[in-house]
Amino acid sequence: MRVGFIGLGNMGGPMAGHILAAGHTLTVYDTRREAATPHLERGARWADSPMAVAATSEIVFTSLPGPKEVESVALGEGGVLQGAEPGTVYIDLSTNSPTLVRRIHALFQEKKVQVLDAPVSGGPIGAQQATLAVMVGGSREVYERVKPVLDAIGNKVTYIGGIGCGAIAKLVHNMIGICQQLILAEGFTLGVKAGVDPEALRQAVMGGAVGQGLMLNYVMPEVVFKGDFDTVRFALKLARKDIGLATELGREFNVPLKVASITEQELVEGLARGWSERDSTAPFTLQEERAGVKVRRP
Repeated sequence: MRVGFIGLGNMGGPMAGHILAAGHTLTVYDTRREAATPHLERGARWADSPMAVAATSEIVFTSLPGPKEVESVALGEGGVLQGAEPGTVYIDLSTNSPTLVRRIHALFQEKKVQVLDAPVSGGPIGAQQATLAVMVGGSREVYERVKPVLDAIGNKVTYIGGIGCGAIAKLVHNMIGICQQLILAEGFTLGVKAGVDPEALRQAVMGGAVGQGLMLNYVMPEVVFKGDFDTVRFALKLARKDIGLATELGREFNVPLKVASITEQELVEGLARGWSERDSTAPFTLQEERAGVKVRRP
């Protein structure tokens, strides 16, 4: 296929290279022409603007720093929309705003240009090794048609849902990962200051339920998605006891535990509602109440 690629940074550069290696005709653009040197040496073509890339491509990819850059490249003067012909597919690989993605989609539809949001996860190493997770939102029919090209950049390409759903999934993914860093910082500073070797502590956590992915592999699909908070696997009163002992240890060793303390208060609220004999996951419903949504599958 005739593929265009805009944005040849630490992520975009390797991804564009894999598309070229897969046998597609590639046209590239970046604000730094030198970023395209490896691709041009391997047979890619240079275009002088995003509009020029789109004019010669069946599929146009962007891999850009954020919403401001995506909006400019997609909708601005000399941008993708100005060059794309009806039937072109525009795929944004950036971590982007779902609201912007949906606005771009609406504007591109007026010109009969299809849009997919397909943010990636796996970092520069994943980009180099073509092992990225690719979270795709938009028309399923368009997704199926272009999936062979997406498969060139990642080995975990997944259709998430309608337009913007890929961007939403990526933001949730990153939010959880970033917040996880804070609880890891709290846990490991507590453990090390209380006397445990950090590598031994890592092995202990890895060998337990947390390290084995219990939350995502079991609790979410089998408990939360089914709303089964009354089958007691680990009682809420015991979870409250355990996190209370952890925050007590933090006070003993002068280790601030902000995230753990917030979590402890959620469990206390659950106990105040009379949930001591319910499963320790029951406080999940407190956030559901606040958000006005239930996380369930039919």
